[in-house]
Amino acid sequence: MNYEQLEKEMIELRHDLHNHPEAAFEEVRTSKIVAEKLREWGWEVTEGIGKTGVVGVMKNGEGPRIGLRADMDCNPITETADIPYASTKEHRMHSCGHDGHTATLLCAAKMLADTKPFKGTVILVFQPAEEPGYGAPAMIEDGLFEKFPMDEIYGQHNFNYFNKGEMGICVGPCMAAEDNFFIKIHGVGGHASGPHKTKDPIVIGAEIVMALQTIVSRNVNPLKQAVVSCTEFRTDGAHNAIPSNCEIDGDCRSYDPEVSKQIEERMGKIVKSICEMNDAEYEFKYTREFVPTNNDKTCAEWAAKAAAAVLGEENVKLGCDPVMGSEDFAHYLNHVPGCYAFTGFVDENHTLPNHHGKYDFNDEILMPAAKWFVELIRQRMA
Repeated sequence: MNYEQLEKEMIELRHDLHNHPEAAFEEVRTSKIVAEKLREWGWEVTEGIGKTGVVGVMKNGEGPRIGLRADMDCNPITETADIPYASTKEHRMHSCGHDGHTATLLCAAKMLADTKPFKGTVILVFQPAEEPGYGAPAMIEDGLFEKFPMDEIYGQHNFNYFNKGEMGICVGPCMAAEDNFFIKIHGVGGHASGPHKTKDPIVIGAEIVMALQTIVSRNVNPLKQAVVSCTEFRTDGAHNAIPSNCEIDGDCRSYDPEVSKQIEERMGKIVKSICEMNDAEYEFKYTREFVPTNNDKTCAEWAAKAAAAVLGEENVKLGCDPVMGSEDFAHYLNHVPGCYAFTGFVDENHTLPNHHGKYDFNDEILMPAAKWFVELIRQRMA
């Protein structure tokens, strides 16, 4: 197999996907490309799983049934990078590298089809809508594991906590749960020159924002991981008017369901007490968007063994620290054991984090990550 030519083709494909990004459940063009490539290479293809998801199956005798997953959706972000293949769509950008993930798994699919270094069944899962966390549940609800039974499942994500040529693999907790909250304060607006005639929702909201910071520092056990972040603060006022309403959105991360419950309860009490103290009405909503991602110990060890064969043992961080980001791959791990790995991408030309407006996937990690998938299948399904 001409790896150099394959790598070139997959990088060109990655650039094309970057040029034509599609957000959650919009991945029609991307799914079509994936399905066409898989069929061309001899995979049995099923489209429309979880709306725009694609599943490829290849059987080679009897043996384990192992799934490999890549996400396909982009972010609702406007790209500011000056690159030849920059996004052609306003407020659509591959700022998390899912274009690279799709191309990586396609690269692995081609190598697996050409060499068939396994006994058993390989299931490729090209998933939509990872960013909002809806894609994995949609595919599962659409019968993913009933239609395509798996014994294990693996995935990887490019990550700026590690350098190019490194891979981090957690044992157990890997990525956190994500909860969202919404607070709306109903005050009484008025002229900026007469605050005594108003119930200023900005001041009330500011009190709430500061008080929420005590949840992690003074309520959650210091030995437990937790993050509470207020991410948006909106009003309906003007520069010379105190607004009538204020809205606060935010994001909470944790690993322990009891901590999540504690955050919600404490947050509700803070909002209620501060609004009552200021004689203001309020609305409060708390939702759970992502569940924690927990790697199976045996699967993590297999993942590390495959990574060592591709990258060198010294470049594999087995048992690395978990992160507070979230990933809907977690839903698969509630059905079958598996492992989600972090592929480092940092070098002198790639230092910006995921979700930055100038982020660009590091093409030099595409082939090593694809080889990791192939080596994992070879070792696990010998």
